[in-house]
Amino acid sequence: MTRIAVSTMFFHEYPCDQIFDYVAEAGLEGIEFWVETPDFWLRGLPEDDLAQCIADHPELSPITVHAPSLDLNPCSINPRVAGVSVDYTVEAIEMAGRIGADVVTVHPGRRTAKRHPSAYDYRRFEEYIDRLREAAEQARVRVAIENLEPRVNTLLYTANDAVEVLEREPWLWFTLDIGHAMMISCDEVLRFIDLCIDRMANVHVSALGANERPHHPIHGDPSAIRVLTELADRGYDGYLTLELEDMVFPDLLCSEEKIVLLMREMEALKTIFS
Repeated sequence: MTRIAVSTMFFHEYPCDQIFDYVAEAGLEGIEFWVETPDFWLRGLPEDDLAQCIADHPELSPITVHAPSLDLNPCSINPRVAGVSVDYTVEAIEMAGRIGADVVTVHPGRRTAKRHPSAYDYRRFEEYIDRLREAAEQARVRVAIENLEPRVNTLLYTANDAVEVLEREPWLWFTLDIGHAMMISCDEVLRFIDLCIDRMANVHVSALGANERPHHPIHGDPSAIRVLTELADRGYDGYLTLELEDMVFPDLLCSEEKIVLLMREMEALKTIFS
């Protein structure tokens, strides 16, 4: 049965305990905790506080986790950048195991230069995957690699890229980011579903806005509804994680407005996946 969740980054400016409260108030069934959620990240990753938030909101458990990615690149040509990026991802997997999370979403990385990835970049990627495999085995959580935005230097953004990695790594799961794939085409999203649905542990749910950028609400968006209906018809029963950017709205949203918006998004998803 699907679980409707939201990324903590939608409540970017709030303390962690309030974020959990707001998600529960919206009636959602899960939460994807970004390790880089400012209140958590800037206070030195207080794991005990996070564990208390989870314990106080059993209706949102098991949570999922998104590994750090904002300033990081595990395939960087700079060995120090690559090293710290991989270490942060491994630490997120280990933390997820300790707090009882179900899925950890990780980013695949990119070539540092804005050029097509080279053999060197793919060797870095293979080393990264080796570290993830070891961490996943020890932590006993599902590690799911995410498709990124279609850019010339990204290592994984097409359905063919994803299925190639998943066939080579049978332990690895997949997080489909609908908004990222929609930047290629609606048909490309359907191709992801055709090729990868058996390995999908999580789906990042958003629509494209008028600027052709992702992380917009999905209710009333025909393309997003088409993709989600296909997922439902194919029997997808994993996490549906709303990944919304509050900065796409003309005015800043208060917490109450964000809660109401999440209720509308959940209603649209429930209609599709009922």
